[in-house]
Amino acid sequence: MIFQDKQDLLSLYNAVNQSHYENPEELEITTLDNVLYMGMKNDLSFLVDSVLNLYEAQSTWNPNMPLRGLAYFSRMYSGYVASRKLDVYSKIRIPLPEPRYLVFYNGTKEEPEQLELRLSDSFIKKSNHTDEKPCLECVATVFNINWGHNKGLMTQCRRLYEYAFLIDQIRKGLANGLTLEGAIDQGIAVCLKEGILTEFLTRHQGEVKAMILTEYDEALHLENTYQSGFFDGKACGIEIGEKAGEARGIQIGEKAGEARGIQIGEKTGEARGIRIGEDRLNQLYQYLSSQNRIEELKRALTEEDFRQKLMEEYQSNASCNI
Repeated sequence: MIFQDKQDLLSLYNAVNQSHYENPEELEITTLDNVLYMGMKNDLSFLVDSVLNLYEAQSTWNPNMPLRGLAYFSRMYSGYVASRKLDVYSKIRIPLPEPRYLVFYNGTKEEPEQLELRLSDSFIKKSNHTDEKPCLECVATVFNINWGHNKGLMTQCRRLYEYAFLIDQIRKGLANGLTLEGAIDQGIAVCLKEGILTEFLTRHQGEVKAMILTEYDEALHLENTYQSGFFDGKACGIEIGEKAGEARGIQIGEKAGEARGIQIGEKTGEARGIRIGEDRLNQLYQYLSSQNRIEELKRALTEEDFRQKLMEEYQSNASCNI
């Protein structure tokens, strides 16, 4: 909104590109409306000197700007081709303006003066294709325009300097305990007193106030969405983890119990079998002794087959006597 005037936009373009264009009519505005949810727009897109410029202001840090830029440029190039009645199926290559994507950041998260965000940084890398370059790229150059940052840029573009001053005054009011609306009113009053954005604020004070209120509401919405999602996800994760842990514990416990039961059963059965076997042998030896069959008793102690034959005889006689 601050850069709706072509002269101010040309001033910003010259400051960023170290150029010296003087005729604002050389700018062809190509802004797309309602590209993003919650009514947000890509603030400025325009053509100058065969460069398709996309300028966007951000009050909340977003590492996905290159992905959004890709969507913007796709629509802008489609509009460029359609407005000039160009044929994408032609045998002649269509000359296209070079894209440039700038993001002007004034959020509260501390960021460097300038940095680049690349779409390719978001691509899922495959270890066996590390040397291959992706066939698609979009670079967003981010400028920190908070008060005290990028002073050279601020010096060359008065309107950007004034906007940073206004936002800084509003934040000072919030830090001093004012409501958001009160901080905006105070910030605007300070600007008017200091001769900052005087003409613009005199004509558009209500719109500026509504715009800043909306920006803060959107930032708060995104923060609340994050916080809500974090805690909901944490609670859900704990619940899922507990259930999964319980099921896994039962499964492991059942297997361990089964293995332990088999182990104990085998040992118990083995001990019981040995005890029963020993009892039967004692009964056999007592039987042979009572029958005065001493020689057979001696053989039974050393010869397993003979001992088994005598056991069958003893069991047969025992069943007959029952």
